[in-house]
Formats: sequence, C-alpha cells, structure tokens
Amino acid sequence: MRKSDSEDVSDNLAKGHSNKKKHNLLVSLSGHLFDQFLINEALDIIEAAGGSFHLVKCQVGQSTEALSFSELEVGADDSAVLDQIIDSLTSLANASENNRDQISGINRISLRIGKVQETATQKGPGTKGTSSVLIIGAGRVCRPAAELLASFGSPSHQMQKTCMETDFEWQNDIRVLVASLYLKDAEEVIEGIPNAEAVQLDVSDHKSLCKCISQVEIVISLLPASCHVMVANACIELKKHLVTASYIDDSMSKLDEKAKGAGITILGEMGLDPGIDHMMAMKMINHAHVRKGKIKSFTSYCGGLPSPAAANNPLAYKFSWSPAGAIRAGRNPAIYLFNGKTIQVDGDSLYDSAEKFRIADLPAFALECLPNRNSLVYGDIYGIGKEASTIFRGTLRYEGFGEIMGTLGRIGFFSAEAHPVLKQGSGPTFRMFLCEILKMDSQKMGEAPLGEKEITERILSLGHCKERETASKAAKTIIFLGLHEQTEIPASCESPFSVTCLLMEEKLAYSSTEEDMVLLHHEVEVEFPDGQPSENNRATLLEFGKMKNGKMISAMALTVGIPAGIAAMLLLVNKIKTRGVLRPIEPEVYVPALDMLQAYGIKLVEKSG
Repeated sequence: MRKSDSEDVSDNLAKGHSNKKKHNLLVSLSGHLFDQFLINEALDIIEAAGGSFHLVKCQVGQSTEALSFSELEVGADDSAVLDQIIDSLTSLANASENNRDQISGINRISLRIGKVQETATQKGPGTKGTSSVLIIGAGRVCRPAAELLASFGSPSHQMQKTCMETDFEWQNDIRVLVASLYLKDAEEVIEGIPNAEAVQLDVSDHKSLCKCISQVEIVISLLPASCHVMVANACIELKKHLVTASYIDDSMSKLDEKAKGAGITILGEMGLDPGIDHMMAMKMINHAHVRKGKIKSFTSYCGGLPSPAAANNPLAYKFSWSPAGAIRAGRNPAIYLFNGKTIQVDGDSLYDSAEKFRIADLPAFALECLPNRNSLVYGDIYGIGKEASTIFRGTLRYEGFGEIMGTLGRIGFFSAEAHPVLKQGSGPTFRMFLCEILKMDSQKMGEAPLGEKEITERILSLGHCKERETASKAAKTIIFLGLHEQTEIPASCESPFSVTCLLMEEKLAYSSTEEDMVLLHHEVEVEFPDGQPSENNRATLLEFGKMKNGKMISAMALTVGIPAGIAAMLLLVNKIKTRGVLRPIEPEVYVPALDMLQAYGIKLVEKSG
C-alpha cells in the first residue's frame, strides 16, 4: 500500500532504481494511468516482487478523455522474478479489460512487452549534463523555488510529477545559485538543498551582476519590483531569460522590443497574485470562448490569511510581509465595473468599502472583500473588455477586518506625518502617544485605567465610528497591540504610522508553528448563443502552510515560489517559445504551468453550475 498521497509514483521511482539488472524487458503502459492511479499499482507490483525499473518515457493526457502513456525498463536479477512481474502486470491489464470505464467505455490500461534496446538502458551518472538557474533575492519565497529546481534533475517527488504532467524528458541536473546582498541569508536558504550554491551579490554593481548571470541559463528575480529593470537589462545584454513574480510596470513593458531583439523571454507576474490568478482566469475564459460563449461577469478574489487556528487576534490577520506595505496597499484607490457601471473608491474609503463575502463550497469561512486597485485593465489583458458588464478583483480578509482598520485610520494611526509627542526627545511611552492621538490629557489621567471601556467611549465621542460594536473591536485591537502600555517608544518612530507598523510587526507575526493560508477564487458567468443555458463557472485554490523538516513553509511562499520555479523549468526545456515581455496569459505558458502546479500538489478545484 502507498504510505500517503505525497509518497506516490515518484517515491516508488526513487526506490526502484538498481544497478544489478541481468534480465530486463521494455514495458509500455497506456490508458488512464494517473487519474485512476493505475501507474501506482504497476510500480507497486514491480517493487513488491523485488524488481527494478527505469522510466524511459512518460506522456500524460491533457484532459480527462485523453490517454496517458508510460514506457518502463523493468529488470530483475532472476528471470523467474521477471516472469512473475510480467504475469502480474498482465493480470492488471486483463482486469482493466473486464472493467471498462463506465462513462467512456475505454479500457483503463493496456500493456505491451518488448525487448530493451541498448539505447534505452539507464544512463550512468557521468552522462548527465548540468543546467544552471540564478535566483536573486533570498527572502521567504526563495526556498520553495530553489528546492523545486534543484530536485528537477533527480528522481524526487516534485521532479517526477512535473515531468509526468508536461510531457518532456529532462536529462540534466539543475544547479541553483541563490544570490543575496548578505551571503548569510543565501546560505540559510540553501541549507540542505543539493546542487545549490550561495552567492553574495549587490545588483547595483553591474559588473558583479553580469558575472553571476553569465554563469546560468535562466534568472529568477525575487527582488522588489523597483530592482527588476536593472536585472532585466543585464539579462538582455547577456541574452538570458528572466522570470519575476511582480506586476509588469511601464518600465518593464518598455523592454519588450529589446528582449525580442535579444531573443529572450521576460516572463513577469508569475507568482500567486499576480500569476496563478491570471492562469486560472485565462483557462476559464478561453474554455468559454472556444465554445462560442461570451463572458458576462468576471470576478476574482484572493487573500493571504492566517489559517483559522492562527487567526487568534482581534483583526484575525497576521503579516507574512511588511506591515507598512500591507497598510499602504489597503489605502490605494480602486476602480471596477459592476453591472455596466464604473465604480470608484477613494483610498481613504477603501477599508470602509469592505463587503461580506461567502464561497458556497467553503461555507465555514466568514470573509469580506475589498476592491483591489484597477480592475478595468483586466478587460483588455483578458480580452473581455467588450463583452463583460462586471469586472472585479478583490482582496479577501476575515469579516470585520475592514471596519477595524478603517476606524484605526480615522483615529490617525496610519498618518505618516511626524507627530509632536514623538519628537520631544524625552522618551514618550505608548500610553502617552495613545492619549495624544485620542485627545486625552495624560497628565490628568495619571495612573487611571486606560482599558477597553475607556478607549471605546473615547472613539465614539470623537466620532471615529457610529457603532459601539465597531468601536469596541477597535479598542480591543489597540489594547492587543500594546498601545496602552507604559513602555517607551523607540526613538526611530517619528510618526503614528511607524509606531503602528512597529507594534503590528511584533504582535501580529506568525509563530514558528502557525500556518498561514492562501485562498484564490474566480467566478465567471458565461452566456451562450441560440438559447443555450448560461454557466456560472468557479475555480478555487486553497493552500495552507506546511511543516517540513521542522520548519514551517508558508502557503504564500509556496504559491509564489513554485510558479516562478515552474516558469524557469518551462524556459529551460523551451516550452515557452514567445520572446519579449510576457504575462502568463497564453496557453503555451498556463496550460503546462497549471498542470505542473497540480502535479506538485497545489490543487485547483473547478466547478460549473
């Protein structure tokens, strides 16, 4: 029996290799090998009998109707053992013949036995080549990408599954270089990863940057978006492909012709959001268009959240990235299309625009969504601008987040202007600062209690919110952050915004064992001609952080890092042939990439109603 879902075909492949093959045959299997788990049964038969095997070819059908094909070199030290294996595989195929798929009537598996040609034997370790990928930036997202790439040239879980899902053979090991301004950060990222090397690199040093890039075939930049242009220019100069997980801004778009001239691909927006969201969207939209459907409504929702067990504070939120960046993102203006009308939301009103949101297939999640910047541009990007009456992209949070953050904003906690009490130089405490911002006389108050009740009443009296329940939630958050405490504020904090970010980074951080969660959900309403019924198609990704070797790998790191790594793989094997600056919205990118994500274990659930 299989030990778990994560130790399936690839685990058996890793165990099945042997250097002692006196008798061997070439076994060809075709049918519904993977969706019916029959390949697992076949490999179990070989292993249980004491045989060995080598995967020679593998092609996975790209739809539920299509058949898959695998060619295995099966060997055993004893001819009787080999005969037993072949008899058992034949019985498996005969059982399949008698148990045709009830829907399609197709045999689930068929078997062919042939002789092993000399060219089909397993290559020795010295025959492999090496390809190289440079990952610049050693943050949280880096390790999943580095692990995936380093495992691609060996019979490991991730490599074997991605190989099966994308119909290509890979004969090289991949050497992964992880570069960071601080060598120690890169060394920590690659700890325990074979074929990985840490490099110190200052990307502003063009000569050093070019030296690193010249050693590799593909570059992945996980730096802040503002740094991508200098990396991209070096890649163009050296004719090396580039992958990023950031939005493609104007400065990157302008490099399109230069990239084409250099014969390279710059694939941006290859993370979660943006990234997987684009690929899911285009798969759904194109599936409708090929059936002559028109998109009536496209809505997309995405959020990085604590798992329910980790949502243990008044905001039900924790930061896996900079609180400063998250707060600023929550105060950006937004614009979207709803039932043919353009809706605009000011940045100062964004938190207050949060609306209750539920996903039918996940009824336990009490969520809300906030509009996410400019949704209108996706009408052009996705090719639905002339047909859709609703185009909306939203950010997901647990219900109640928006009203608390909106209240904190009105109180003044997000102001970036220098505050007088923070410039006194006499070491103000958080309590003194809170009294100032709530317009309370801290000297008159003395040591009087400053608890939830007092703060709630003050918020209401100042008119920062109308509902007592909302004021109470804001007061609970203020106390949870420690803004009422008699602790001295660090001198580096000069504004309410910096004070708030300091406390949020400390109090709203994940512990070493807490899971985060990523939730991405698309809904696409499709209308068809000639009176055909309309469709409401849905696709959902729900991923949780995972404990691995005693360390928590966040869902956010996985869903950003793995797509970037997959993009590098696709470029290495020349699956992506278009040159220039691209998003993952073309079939040559999103079809194999989504298959590889599924093979890795990041599940995308699609439903139609």
